[in-house]
Amino acid sequence: MSRPTGVQPLVLVVEDPSRLGKSMMSTLASHGFRTLRAGTKASALTRAVGYEPDFVLLDVQAVWGDAVGVTGRLRDWTSAPIVALLPKESAGEGAALLDAGANDYIVRPFRTSDLLARMRVWLKQSTRLRTQGLPGDADRFRIDAERRVLIIEGREVHLTPLECKLLLALARSPGKVMTQPQLLAAVWGADGPSRGQYLRTHLRQLRQKIERDPDSPRHLVNETGGGYRLKLS
Repeated sequence: MSRPTGVQPLVLVVEDPSRLGKSMMSTLASHGFRTLRAGTKASALTRAVGYEPDFVLLDVQAVWGDAVGVTGRLRDWTSAPIVALLPKESAGEGAALLDAGANDYIVRPFRTSDLLARMRVWLKQSTRLRTQGLPGDADRFRIDAERRVLIIEGREVHLTPLECKLLLALARSPGKVMTQPQLLAAVWGADGPSRGQYLRTHLRQLRQKIERDPDSPRHLVNETGGGYRLKLS
């Protein structure tokens, strides 16, 4: 989803208020960002889904002991850049956070100017991916898995990692029906049986992105008996 012209980026700040107080929120606001705070793992995920932030700033001390897991779950639900704030003693965790889906990390103590510079770089790249348009024929359909981009009907749509995995699973057999258990297994593996509700939510979000009329889908359709089919034309 693209921001309306002139609207400042919305930054979801996952932090422990007792550690940072209002300093990070006020610093970001003074540099032109809109901010939204989450103080727990549950609220971080809820706000990432409900508010669709343009950027996520994750203080790992707010989710101590599960920073990698929280990063992975955030990445499942949002394509926004994620930058983690690490205490010096946990600098070695940076690589694991990158593997889990973070775009970058910065170790305390750091200069505010350094953090803001990194945020601007990632926001610029994210905006370019969301807004770049491609010419194409009406029936053009292609998934760029490396960039997590879908080209459909001449439009370029940026995907979250799970959205990309769902489409790739369906695209392996275009036009054929995949049952819900088959699709769950293809995307979540052994955890598939417990992710039925997640599947329905992600499919609904995908339709909002790729269908001209999500209530009457042409490309991502339900079939009798609970299956799903991807139609490319």
